[in-house]
Amino acid sequence: MPKANVYNMAGQQVGEVELSEGVFGVEPNEPAVHAVVVNHLANCRQGTQSALTRAEVSGGGRKPWRQKGTGHARQGSTRAPQWTHGGIVFAPKPRDYSYRVNRKLKRLALKSALSAKAASGDLLVVDNLALDAIKTKSIQAFLDAVSAGKTIFITPEVNVNVYKSARNIPGVSTTTAKILSVYDIVNAEKLVIDQKALAIIEEVFA
Repeated sequence: MPKANVYNMAGQQVGEVELSEGVFGVEPNEPAVHAVVVNHLANCRQGTQSALTRAEVSGGGRKPWRQKGTGHARQGSTRAPQWTHGGIVFAPKPRDYSYRVNRKLKRLALKSALSAKAASGDLLVVDNLALDAIKTKSIQAFLDAVSAGKTIFITPEVNVNVYKSARNIPGVSTTTAKILSVYDIVNAEKLVIDQKALAIIEEVFA
């Protein structure tokens, strides 16, 4: 059964906790993780790119010169793609890049990502991830104590003090146990999970 070290907010190890085999002990499925990460990035695309085709560019209604006898190549419009200020060939238009992924695939990818972090020792559990006040120094001191860089903090529910304390630190983000993102987990070097949030994850995703 996989295990993870338990720390306090001072960054001191205070124990060890056993992790659920069904969530943190599965064989990582790389194709599933890849598919879900690509889906996430596609869904983040705005798709607002736009350019004008030759039919949409104003002007160009008059033939620039007669067909024969000038020594120039024949031209029918000054708004053809080869002209300056001409239209764009196959111009990009606004579109929706989002698509849906099977729920079972999402869950498999999430378990795979969590299991990979647990296996590599990059999953840390905090006995009580909470702060009395908004203080970035407290979060930074904890990260320094556990030698963590790019980190995602997972709380049982929205914790304003933790969120506002961590948001100014580059590479550090926060989320809650019920809205985990495979992309965020893969993108982070370490996961720091509140012990109550860990129980929620095991209950929801087991």
